[in-house]
Amino acid sequence: MTEPARPTAPVPRAGRREWTGLAVLALPTLLISMDVTVLYLAVPQLSADLAPSSSQLLWILDVYGFLVAGFLIAMGVLGDRIGRRRLLLAGAAAFGAASLVAAWSTSAEMLIANRALLGIAGATLMPSTLALIRNMFQDPRQRTGAIAVWMSSFTVGMTLGPLVGGALLQHFWWGSVFLLGVPPMVLLLAVGPLLLPEYRDPEPGRLDLSSVALSVAAMIALVYGVKELAKDGVAPVPALVLTAGLVLGYVFVRRQRRLTDPLLDLRLFADRAFSASLLTLTLSLFAMSGLFFFLSQYMQLVLGLSPFEAGLWTLPQTAAMLAAAAMTPPLVKRSRPAYVMGGGLVVAAVGFLMFTLLDGSDDLGLMAAGTVVFALGISPMSILGVDMIVGAAPPERAGAASALSETNQEFGMAIGVAVLGSVGTAVYRTQLADAMPAGVPEAVSETARDTLGAALGAAGALPAETGSALVAAARAAFVDGLHVNAVIGAVLVVLAAVLVVLMLRDIEPIDPETAEAAAGGEGSPGRPADAADATPSTPTVPTARPSDVPA
Repeated sequence: MTEPARPTAPVPRAGRREWTGLAVLALPTLLISMDVTVLYLAVPQLSADLAPSSSQLLWILDVYGFLVAGFLIAMGVLGDRIGRRRLLLAGAAAFGAASLVAAWSTSAEMLIANRALLGIAGATLMPSTLALIRNMFQDPRQRTGAIAVWMSSFTVGMTLGPLVGGALLQHFWWGSVFLLGVPPMVLLLAVGPLLLPEYRDPEPGRLDLSSVALSVAAMIALVYGVKELAKDGVAPVPALVLTAGLVLGYVFVRRQRRLTDPLLDLRLFADRAFSASLLTLTLSLFAMSGLFFFLSQYMQLVLGLSPFEAGLWTLPQTAAMLAAAAMTPPLVKRSRPAYVMGGGLVVAAVGFLMFTLLDGSDDLGLMAAGTVVFALGISPMSILGVDMIVGAAPPERAGAASALSETNQEFGMAIGVAVLGSVGTAVYRTQLADAMPAGVPEAVSETARDTLGAALGAAGALPAETGSALVAAARAAFVDGLHVNAVIGAVLVVLAAVLVVLMLRDIEPIDPETAEAAAGGEGSPGRPADAADATPSTPTVPTARPSDVPA
């Protein structure tokens, strides 16, 4: 006798409140991505006012990113324990307050301290927003669309940062760039308690402070070591710091294996969708960051654009990413996610190869077309990869999974700039050494081989004809380095496409029938059927209370 089909409960669908809450969650995402780029434009004014040393200036620029990367995992786990909304609002309050103080800093030391506080506060925002999306949008189709919106806000912020920052600096003092963060944080604090539900792990276990310390120290050391090696080449101190970070990371992983309540549940890596998405995202970001590090210099040092003009030429890429974000959710209703991601990565490889046609002439149109093709191809991987990483974790551990995704992206981009930046620089130095014009003094030649910026500066001190020849040779050598990075990037994203198709091809399209099967315990879309979602243990839409808002 055939057993009757088991009834399945429908997956809870997000309503108007959740979608409005998503708009609120986009605010900190937009802000953080703007803050990544906006300060670089303020460096000349800031340096004239505060007179920082070269070392202090580097810390002003970098300490924010170091501490964001270092505290992401710890803050993601903390949000799982005390509540994602509570941590998000506390981080918003801290971010807004630190922004105000940073804007009126009176010394380099004061600004460094406030940039550090901004980094710690920023680390609370990203995993909290992504984890809340995981809990608010339980329907897989809706969650994919919500993550697409979340990714779009990050993209828009990266584009608006230099544009808005440049406009502010034309009319106000350097501290005005920090005030960009205050209104969004005030709005988040005002409406967050009304629109965002609270979620936390009902049985968090004991918090292992040693694991927290190890994770923070390991990530700061790793990111610092990689970034310093990328800037200055191989040097003893960054190499030792990087080695120390690797050792601390190894000790952290060993400790997690022994703990009953680990800070990071390593069993997540056994989920094929989780590990495959993490790997392919890392490869894609590695390739992208290394190439775009060179493209930003290409626009300014080869084509002669101002930072503001270069920012304007990123608008087509942003529009393409927004279009791809809108197209991705409908595509995975009809096709398997692996094929959507893999096909997109092949398109991204075509965009990479278009950059090999750049020759340093008036080719802004070609460059913009390449970025558009690349953006259209890479976006499905970014959206669906993050969706699978977050969806692989049970709701009570969504903060930790979100933090791991963000940490992986930070580290992948840092490694990409370091490795591919070094490769491109090596090509530049070799090509320029072979094409060095006659009449360039040895000391100037050595300086010019360091970076393209140094070559352009050194050429100004030479006779007009010799200087022009050095500029042309240096720009041609730089373009050769860009071409090599473009080819490497194309190979890497094709490799990522092969991996994602091989590892995730069994995952079905995200459709209503699959979603209902997930609610009945047969696995959720976006990962194999043996990794079903857990039901949230806390109420989905609790009544907001004044006590939920941090003082």
